[in-house]
Amino acid sequence: MTLTESTSTLPAEDDRPLWPAVRKGWSRRCPACGTGAMMSGFLKVADSCPDCGEAFHHHRADDGPAYLTILVVGKLTMALYLSIYLAFAPSPWVMIGVCWTVALVMALWLLPRFKGALVALQWSRRMHGFGGEE
Repeated sequence: MTLTESTSTLPAEDDRPLWPAVRKGWSRRCPACGTGAMMSGFLKVADSCPDCGEAFHHHRADDGPAYLTILVVGKLTMALYLSIYLAFAPSPWVMIGVCWTVALVMALWLLPRFKGALVALQWSRRMHGFGGEE
């Protein structure tokens, strides 16, 4: 394979840049237009964008958002738990109440954002049917 053969197969410019798409997905907006809502419910991804019509029905987010949420919430909650315990040494019931509340709020806030970002990542990299071939 010569140099001209390998460069001729590469696209000249990335028409779906990764980080802008992930930022739009994190805000639960369409990665293509940035204005339409990607989600039709709390975790339900819409079949298509209401503004530009980009299809989302073939995404494969599966368990990825849940794993990322558990990872982030677990690490941050344990850091909070340890820092509160070392600074104030409250009773166990106070610790349970504070840390469980914080963990629940963080999980509910992060889960749809991770899902939107993962769907946008798939769209950007043309994975699972986002490349136009059905």
